[in-house]
This record gives sequence, structure tokens and C-alpha cells, in this order.
Amino acid sequence: MSETADILSRPDQAVILPNLAAGCSMADMADIDSVTECWEQLEELYGTEPDAAGRVPVIPVTYMNSSAALKGFCGEHGGIVCTSSNASTVLEWAFERGQRVLFFPDQHLGRNTAKAMGVPLEQMPMWNPRKDLGGNNEQTLLDSRVILWHGFCSVHKRFNVGQIEKARAEFPGVQVIVHPECPMEVVDAADSAGSTDFIRKAIAGATEPTTFAIGTEINMVNRLAAEYPQHTIFCLDPVICPCSTMYRIHPGYLAWVLEALVRGEVVNRITVTDDVAAPAKVALERMLAARP
Repeated sequence: MSETADILSRPDQAVILPNLAAGCSMADMADIDSVTECWEQLEELYGTEPDAAGRVPVIPVTYMNSSAALKGFCGEHGGIVCTSSNASTVLEWAFERGQRVLFFPDQHLGRNTAKAMGVPLEQMPMWNPRKDLGGNNEQTLLDSRVILWHGFCSVHKRFNVGQIEKARAEFPGVQVIVHPECPMEVVDAADSAGSTDFIRKAIAGATEPTTFAIGTEINMVNRLAAEYPQHTIFCLDPVICPCSTMYRIHPGYLAWVLEALVRGEVVNRITVTDDVAAPAKVALERMLAARP
């Protein structure tokens, strides 16, 4: 995210990451070398010529939670970036231009979004970068519409159907809302699923006191519970496993950065080299230009 901020910022703006150890474990599950190797295998199988409708064999789509290098890869190969808010819009954009999509790094967002758009599960094979052809046979890949990368969010993967059943038993009438990074069976069992902004708006729009069980990172759940005390809001996961990589930025690091700025020092500045930033910006601008 800090890399993306640098790519989209003006030359006179600086992007600072208070703790350079912070990051996203899911983003680390897809690296440029593995994706490039995957792409080369797909090109060998599909070729590069468009079909009669002018659609290329495959369009790469990367989730915002990915490195600048992968965004640059998408920019160079006719691809695009998506967020959890606009994933369906981006997939529609990609299907207009490609026969199929290579979606990385989060398999669950890709699967849940494509399934809601009517893509059958059998046309969404998983790509395991440790195996030849991602662990698939050629026919499976030829029949595919969405090729899902073997990646996931360690926090959202913890949510399960049993937690939803328990919430419904203990709180009759509870509204269960989960993030689309959750496994498919969890999204299917919930009342609704959507981005953090979707979750926030759903709770803000509730006119009567309501009980909400939320399937996403605990910090957001706690903020919503404090902001809307008229509702009962709790996290589906009783263990409440926080995102350890996001937790690496805490007030102490922020204070250190701000104190340095007061002294006229810019510490931990994030910069993306032009050779990566230029194609990554193309992929990001395609996303920003896409409209539902």
C-alpha cells in the first residue's frame, strides 16, 4: 500500500512507512518470479493471439494487497489492479478484454467475486506455483475462466461456518457480515459480504438497534462497536487473531516518525523506481478509470 501511495503521489510528496517490517503476509504469497513463471507456462499453453472477438487469451488481475512489481507486471501485460470494493467491476473489465483471468494473490476474493458473477467453480482452477502448470492438466486450464493463485489472508481464513452457526444460536436475528477474503463457504453462510467500506456503511445505515457479527480484522470491529454503541457488534472469531503484520505499526513508531518530521528529517521513506512505477501506474489508472 505504501508503494502504491508513492506511485500515485506527486513529486513533492513523500510516503513514509513508520515500521519497515510492516506488510501483508498474503501479498508475500505471490512474487514477481513465480507470477512470471506462471505467465510463461500459460502463454505456452494458450499462445498470445486474440480470439475472433478480439479478446486475448488471459488478463492478469492483481489485488491491491500486492507488491509494486506485480502491479507493474499487470501494467505491462494488459492487466489491472482491483480492491475488495471494485473486484466485480474489474473482472467485468477483464472479461471484456480477455478470455480468462489470472487472479492473484488472494484466491478467496477471486473465487467469491467470480462466483457471484456466475462463473462456475469448475472453471476456477487453483494455481500452485510449486507445481508444473500450477498442479492442473492442460484441459482444465483451457476450460478455465478464472485461474486463482494459491494465496490467502491468514486472518480472514480463520473464519468458519461453525462460528456463524454459533452466533445465530446465541443471538437470534443477528446480521452476519463478512469480508470477501473469507473462504467461500463462510461468505455463502453469511447474510452479506463486502469490503471494509461495505461493512461500515451497512452498520451506519441500520436505523434500529441491531446485533452484528462481523468477519474481518478485529481493529475495525472494535472501532465500529465504539462508534455505534446503539448496536451490539462483535467479531465472529472468539480467539480474535489480529493481523500481526499490520500490528507492527503502533503509536510508538508513528510518534518517532512525527518527531523526525518536526526536526526536518524524513525517515523510512518509500520510493518505487521508475521502471516499476511507470507500468504499475498504468494498471492502477486502468482500475481508477473502470466504472460499474
